[in-house]
Amino acid sequence: MSATAQPAPSTSTDRIEKTFTVNAPRSRVWRALADEKEFGTWFRMKFDRPLAEGATVRGQLTHPGYEHVTVDLLIERIMPESYFSYRWHPGAVDPKVDYSTEPTTLVEFTLKEVKDGTEVTIVESGFDRIPTGRRVEAFRMNEKGWEGQARNLAKHVSAA
Repeated sequence: MSATAQPAPSTSTDRIEKTFTVNAPRSRVWRALADEKEFGTWFRMKFDRPLAEGATVRGQLTHPGYEHVTVDLLIERIMPESYFSYRWHPGAVDPKVDYSTEPTTLVEFTLKEVKDGTEVTIVESGFDRIPTGRRVEAFRMNEKGWEGQARNLAKHVSAA
């Protein structure tokens, strides 16, 4: 990653935004987002089916300590080599809790060719709709989580 992930200048508690540049062509970064095996490698998740617009895919976390966590991603939009989005339940890590009735957040990846490679912007929004008892912790977990995932994605695309 030639630049570190930077938070958006906003102080909103509803939205997390990370923008960074990776030294890889946009087509390479796109493959890391759109292919479920590649996405699963850097995100540390194993999916049960391909990522397709309108589909709900189930992912089993492979991150040490979170192998018990299964998440559902509703793939909202796929615009090849430029935009990928899905909805999910943020911070849904307690297997005893049914998160299915809670609102979801929207995760968006936007890719842009730049001089040094590809600019990646990750936005997760909708935290203000999460029940108040979970909102702060879900935001905190994902704020930190997206920093790590930005590094994972950059490392993944530059290694290939």
